[in-house]
Amino acid sequence: MRKRLLSVLMIGAMASSLVACGQPNTANNGGSNAQGGGASADSSAVRLLNGKPEIDAQLQDLAKLYKEETGNELIVETIGGDTSASDELKKMYQAGNMPDIFVIEANQAASWDGKLADLKGETWTNNTEFELVDDSMGTIGFPYTVEATALGYNADVLKAAGVDPSTLTSPDAYAEAFKTLDSKKDELGIKAVLGWCAEPSNLGWSSGTHVFGQYLDAGLAADDTTYIDLLNDGGQVDHDRMLAFAEFVGMMNQYSDPDLLVDGTYDEQVAGFKAGEYAFITQGNWCVTSPDDVDFECGFAPYAFEDGIDTIIAGPPSYWVAYADGNVEGAKAFFNWCAGDSAQNILVNDAGLVSPFSDCQYEAVNPFYASMKSYIDAGKFSGWHTMLKKDGLQNQTCQVFADYAQGKLDAEGFTSTIEQVIKDYYAN
Repeated sequence: MRKRLLSVLMIGAMASSLVACGQPNTANNGGSNAQGGGASADSSAVRLLNGKPEIDAQLQDLAKLYKEETGNELIVETIGGDTSASDELKKMYQAGNMPDIFVIEANQAASWDGKLADLKGETWTNNTEFELVDDSMGTIGFPYTVEATALGYNADVLKAAGVDPSTLTSPDAYAEAFKTLDSKKDELGIKAVLGWCAEPSNLGWSSGTHVFGQYLDAGLAADDTTYIDLLNDGGQVDHDRMLAFAEFVGMMNQYSDPDLLVDGTYDEQVAGFKAGEYAFITQGNWCVTSPDDVDFECGFAPYAFEDGIDTIIAGPPSYWVAYADGNVEGAKAFFNWCAGDSAQNILVNDAGLVSPFSDCQYEAVNPFYASMKSYIDAGKFSGWHTMLKKDGLQNQTCQVFADYAQGKLDAEGFTSTIEQVIKDYYAN
């Protein structure tokens, strides 16, 4: 089943686009909290299940403005705490209490086959190349945000160390840069070269999805599905590419903060980067959303585990979809309004997102925005094809990253183990 997670963009199509967010649901929200939901007495209202508690307040403001401008009611129900949107949706479906709009990742589409509305021909589809298209179900996904992930860096620290990030397109270049930064830690005032954590319980989503995704896509064009196609064909892995990736991850392990590497948390990782303790961080633009978060320039560098890799991963990691047995017309009306100026103003300027719509006039305030935009304008971005792997694989691969970080495996051992883990997961 083909899904267009990313299409090749015309140069400049993203000149005023890009959006942040994407961290796991670890915060408690202060708005409406849906633990099972609750249908509105007004049957014409549209219920949206939000899986990002960090933007609950902004979505509540969005709903108020939608009512003011259109007279239509949008009820935002936000999942908080450690409850995932996917788990909550299963409960709501079983209870016959489905929202009209909810969020899915591209590889979850198959589980909703026949239950999602086709949005083909809607006005908003004319202004983006990021809609999710499925061969059997049609246009099913509304892209509410664009996110990017690579090796985030502190440009001030790199400049002080004499490291030019534009040269980081090979393993040798990284080895030299990491060695230089490590030798100047005291002078630079950093704790470690890298803020990288392979703890599987709290950050398995990061290692098993985002970092693993670099093996699948780094260096490839946005529409190149070579390695995700291989993976989804019975769990096949390109051994040589995986070994090169493993050797690069080994270098990351070597230069990471040892206190963070094995037992750290997302909050500790991000706090350390924001405080200037790390030159690099293994996250995306969602980890620093406001200019007030940092007092230095942020940028992205590629995971150059092979010579010549010069891309970052960029695109929508997830989508809003309309439940076919719900208020489809209401959902369509909201999507068309949401792609317009009023909604994009809130989503970009208040929620810190990066718009996927080419006619959006607002530039994101995200500190990584300028770097993201430079890669996208140059066509130097790869797809989020990690979201098309077999659902749940990340829960298995993340343990291999953890074992490697703990010194239980070398690069060859990492490669052979992750190959076997993937093969077994696809076989079952």
